[in-house]
Amino acid sequence: MVWLKVRHATLSYSLKCFVEREGISLKSLVTPITDDVVRTLKLGEIITVSGYIYTGRDAVLPKILALLKNNEITKLGIDLQGGAVFHTAVSPAGVGPTSSNKVEIEASIAELSQAGLKLHLGKGILKKGTIEALHKYNSFFATVPPVTALLTSRISEKLVVAFSEEGIEAFHRLKVEGLPAVISAIHGEAIFGKQL
Repeated sequence: MVWLKVRHATLSYSLKCFVEREGISLKSLVTPITDDVVRTLKLGEIITVSGYIYTGRDAVLPKILALLKNNEITKLGIDLQGGAVFHTAVSPAGVGPTSSNKVEIEASIAELSQAGLKLHLGKGILKKGTIEALHKYNSFFATVPPVTALLTSRISEKLVVAFSEEGIEAFHRLKVEGLPAVISAIHGEAIFGKQL
């Protein structure tokens, strides 16, 4: 545990130094995220996310969509308004982004955005139709660095909210502080293939 705290401090300091050295603005977001906040964000901007977020991957996101279609999502205490979902499993080894362009994951982005979710966290190149859906619902996608020690150190609470039978791929709610990401798709634009 001491190693994790030292590693967290080192990585946090490294991110802070990089941002300061490069003159990059770092925007801190707290969930729930409002439409007004989303309108102020820019493509390529480095953000940190704090508050409660959900986790979901290809095993559980189709089940969450089924709950939405059957108007059963609130029965489980799931509130998507202004929320965020991190495309990850939650294992004893930690958390790290999975590819958001897996069929089941990318297929969930438009519907979850329409339901009020504002932020999708993961990695990978999204299709043009997905980027357009994010824009339509004033939501956005941010790429999370695959640094498990740093990401795991940003979690202070974790709870299985639904589908515990999926094990580490269950639908979790995490409380995070300063989870880093780069805005990769917003306002109908994406960094994929662009020079920033």
